[in-house]
Amino acid sequence: MSKKSAVIYPSSAKELEALGQRLKDARLRRRFSMQTVCARADISRPTLYKVENGDPSVAMGIYVQVLRVLGLVADLGLLAKEDELGRRLAGRLAEVEQLW
Repeated sequence: MSKKSAVIYPSSAKELEALGQRLKDARLRRRFSMQTVCARADISRPTLYKVENGDPSVAMGIYVQVLRVLGLVADLGLLAKEDELGRRLAGRLAEVEQLW
């Protein structure tokens, strides 16, 4: 059975590629070899290569493992932290419910 490839919008692909580059840069600044990161994250070298290239087929959990190894896992708390659109929608929904 063939594996389904992840289909994402071009802008999202660019964001993933930028994330991968930031992770690679962070690894190099720490002077960690690919082998070191792979061993500590318990992933293969081809998987780390995919992460550093922003491959969307890599599970988010793998990205989290790499972030942990690099000491950047706390940055996950910044994802979707300020949901401005969601807050506005919730406020409007509350207004509509009051009218009923």
